[in-house]
Amino acid sequence: MSPRKYTLHDGQKGSALAVRVTPRASHNEIVEVLSDGTIKVRLTAPPVEGQANQALLAFLSDVLDIPVSKMEIVAGGTGRDKLVSIIDLDAETAHQRILSHLS
Repeated sequence: MSPRKYTLHDGQKGSALAVRVTPRASHNEIVEVLSDGTIKVRLTAPPVEGQANQALLAFLSDVLDIPVSKMEIVAGGTGRDKLVSIIDLDAETAHQRILSHLS
């Protein structure tokens, strides 16, 4: 039996953000970064039919200056605590952009 040949490819690089969402707020804002690194965000959208998730991605798109197509909620789609995957943006850059938008 001959050894199997593998072809390696470069993977996509990026970061992940832990986010805690408070829906139905008076305006969209980043409130604070918790001690565990979770970003606390208030959104005007209600938590029905994915509206808060869409609003979160649109808000983060503006804050991080990246297209929504580069982001995805990979965990917590129906809860307050979410994990957002971001492609082509390193964690340090994301962190600095978030800190600059703290209320």
